Amino acid sequence: MTTITDLDADQLSAAIHAKQVSCREVMSSYLARIHRINPKFNAVVNLAPDDTLLAQADECDADLARGLDRGWLHGIPQAIKDTGHAKGFPTTYGCALLKDAVATQDSVMTARMKDAGCIVIGKTNMPEFGLGSHTFNDLFGATGNAWDASVSAGGSSGGAAVALAQRLLPVADGSDFMGSLRNPAAWNHIFGMRPSQGRVPFWPASDMWVAQLGTEGPMARTVKDLAKLLEVQSGYSANVPLSISSHLKPFVQPSDANTLKGKRIGWLGDLNGYLAMEDGILPVCEQALQRCADAGAIVEPISLGFDTQALWSAWLAWRRALVGPKVAPLLAIPGARDRIKPEALWEHDQAISLNFMDFMKASEVRTAYHTHLLSLFERFDSLALPVAQVWPFPVAQRWPQVLAGRTMDTYHRWMEVTLYATFGGLPAISVPAGFHANGKWPTGLQLIGRPQGDADLLDLAAAYELTAAELLARKPAELV
Repeated sequence: MTTITDLDADQLSAAIHAKQVSCREVMSSYLARIHRINPKFNAVVNLAPDDTLLAQADECDADLARGLDRGWLHGIPQAIKDTGHAKGFPTTYGCALLKDAVATQDSVMTARMKDAGCIVIGKTNMPEFGLGSHTFNDLFGATGNAWDASVSAGGSSGGAAVALAQRLLPVADGSDFMGSLRNPAAWNHIFGMRPSQGRVPFWPASDMWVAQLGTEGPMARTVKDLAKLLEVQSGYSANVPLSISSHLKPFVQPSDANTLKGKRIGWLGDLNGYLAMEDGILPVCEQALQRCADAGAIVEPISLGFDTQALWSAWLAWRRALVGPKVAPLLAIPGARDRIKPEALWEHDQAISLNFMDFMKASEVRTAYHTHLLSLFERFDSLALPVAQVWPFPVAQRWPQVLAGRTMDTYHRWMEVTLYATFGGLPAISVPAGFHANGKWPTGLQLIGRPQGDADLLDLAAAYELTAAELLARKPAELV
């Protein structure tokens, strides 16, 4: 028998609108599961009181009784990643220094999801300042993987991914700077999408001109839910002048995988050995690509054809320029340097020595890279890479210092595979690819689309989804 929390978001929305279930029943079911499961995984934080949330659910039921439809998310529980503002909830960024920083307004994305009818129930856990693809902090603690709580959930949207995989939420939001929507999606066997730069406006923000590497976006258990949530989140905002003004094409669920026929996918693999990869990652991703090939896609191994070391150096400059100023204000608090994670301090201290000439040189490299990508998309509909270079590692480990026999020279070098979409401002989707030989740890394949090609990329992912039904049917032990 299907329970309320088993339903995908679109199924749940249909059931609510058809009055097959009440919003109170939905909220009660999700709260019961959160209270039972969340203590093991620590995915949802700063949960609002049950009576407050049930009262809001009753208001949603009353609206439906009067014929008032709030939208696709009518009465659906939503927890906002702790980078996003939700009025009345703290926006902590996983930092103990910000534990009492209660938001006085909603971010654009939160407001849009509320306008579509969602009920914000709390926040989802993340690493401090979103740095490092491993969700732990001194304020809330670590989030365990949905498939094996002893290993990392990924990050920085790790709490969102685990909440979604463990059916603590029907759909989830997150943000992505260096794979923060893609990596936790891969490690928790769900879909995560980094939209095109500017597709989902980020506001409020201290800078609206330069800080374009990070973007908010959707996570879901199905591509249809992913697309529908992105439709809610996206659209031009006058507060964000570089946001995309064109509307996202409405998603249409393909009837079969034939839409893959003739699609050209360039497989970048480990960039001809440049990227260190743990054993088993590439074969699992190649199996996922074989599903596409079996459905008629043309999969071709290719070289990136760009100076990867120059790209990495340019990436470091941009990252320091954007991260450092976010850390700096907190350092004015007495004793803050002793309470902020060393990786954040490293970014800040590196940013101080970054001069404008070096930043502009890095921007020129980024520009040349984007131009080069356009030439690749003359030949291919999508580029493919692994989402992660490692399997989920022990939750007590800060980050992998050695990968495939190579020493990692920064705390995020093991995540390098995610920067190739980010630095190009391109849309990218993490699709479930398969599991480690132990059967417990998932990973994903990264499909990268053309500039502003979000809709076409969703269509490609939806066709892939149809080829992987047996794989996608696998569930964590708590759900079996």
